[in-house]
Order: sequence, then C-alpha cells, then structure tokens
Amino acid sequence: MRQSQRLATEPTLRVMSWNIHKGIGGLDRRYDLDGIIAVLKHYDPDIALLQEVAQGIQRLKGHNQAELLTNALEFHATFFPEHQFKVGTYGNLILARWPIFDPIHLDLTIGSRKQRGVIQAHIRAHIGKNQRTLVVHNMHLGLAARERGLQLNRVMSSLPLRLLHQSTPVIVGGDLNDLWGSLGAKHLAPHGFERAGIRSNTFPSALPIRPLDALFFRGNLRLTHYEVARSTLTRSCSDHLPIYADFVLLP
Repeated sequence: MRQSQRLATEPTLRVMSWNIHKGIGGLDRRYDLDGIIAVLKHYDPDIALLQEVAQGIQRLKGHNQAELLTNALEFHATFFPEHQFKVGTYGNLILARWPIFDPIHLDLTIGSRKQRGVIQAHIRAHIGKNQRTLVVHNMHLGLAARERGLQLNRVMSSLPLRLLHQSTPVIVGGDLNDLWGSLGAKHLAPHGFERAGIRSNTFPSALPIRPLDALFFRGNLRLTHYEVARSTLTRSCSDHLPIYADFVLLP
C-alpha cells in the first residue's frame, strides 16, 4: 500500500532521493541492506535516486547492492560506480518502475579531488491513463563549496541538458552536500529549476542539522507533496534521511 500522504485526486509520480551510506547505519554502524529495502517498499517511489550504492566491498559481504535492490523492488535500473577502492566500489543508482532509456554518465570530478558524477536517464512514465517521458538526474556532489558550484555549472551547461525543451519534465536530485541549502538559488534557479518543497535538514539522520539532500524540477510538472521520510528505520539504516516528492505530470 502506498504511503498515506499520496492523497492527490490526480494520479501522481513519486520520486525519492536517498544517500543510503552503503546500507551502514548512522549510529550503530551496522550493515542492514534489508532495512534500506524495507524503507523503499514502504514509501513506494516510482523512481528512486540512490547514492553510495556499493559493490564488492568485503565489509558489506561483497554484495552487489545495485542488483539486490533492483531485484527486491522488481524495478528497472541503471548504475554507475563513482569511487573505486582496492576491492569494491560505490556509486549512483537510478531505480524506476518503468524502463530506463539512454542513460548518460557525466564526470563531475574537479582536478585531483574525489571522483564524482551524475547519471542522466530518460524514463517513459505511465501515470493513470497518460504516458510521458521525463528526464532524471542523480548526483553526488563534492565536499568543497567551490567544487560543488563548478560541478553544478558543468551539469547545467552539459549538452544533454541543453538539448531538452523547457517544457520537458526534468528532475535533478541527490546528495548535493549543500551545507547551507544555497546551491539551488545560485546554480539551478537561473536554468528554470525550482526546489521541491522547503529546504529541509537531512543529515545526520539521528539529529539532522544540514540540508545536504534535495530534489529540483522544471518543465510540465506540478508538485503536490514533499516530505523528509522520518521514522525509526530511516534514522537507523543510513546517516542520511530520504526525501520524496509527488508530482502531477502536466499535458
């Protein structure tokens, strides 16, 4: 059953963004991928933008988390590893209820800093009796303020985004490491994007004091609901809280 907040009389599209911290709890540091799966099933997003999804890390039982999450939800998926350890890797994962087309990875690494990137993908959504193609971007930005600004400028000026019509439904989300919640106004609003919901603290999950995570949208979308998913389980199975937004796809 869908989370009760999906109260709109019109059929809606739910998008979630969550840094799952490789399935490691923010307080007890215990590995619990089943908890991540339980949260995703409870909030029932149509599209999930997940960051820090791990593969082959020994401490995490060598799990291919992208595959396990995809199979558990029976969704379509596209994954790109961003950071490589001696053994194992982690990166960004897009999960969707419908097939994913034309996934593109854009390198956002700045100089010698930690490797970062964004995945852009097209999804043909079936909402009620309507079908629309929307474009989603899943990103995990850097830790330095100047780095984050350069990374967002690189995304906004990228050819795949510039080729999209202004009416095309586009969603940009992820872990922006946005300490003060100021990146949207500076780097996304000038390109027609607005924040989904109010600026909300999501990190650390036990007692959030920083608005690191966000969703932005533009085009033929109308926001009907936004929420930070606060529960005992979401506080315990990652160091970030998930966020989600419900949209109506406009004709």
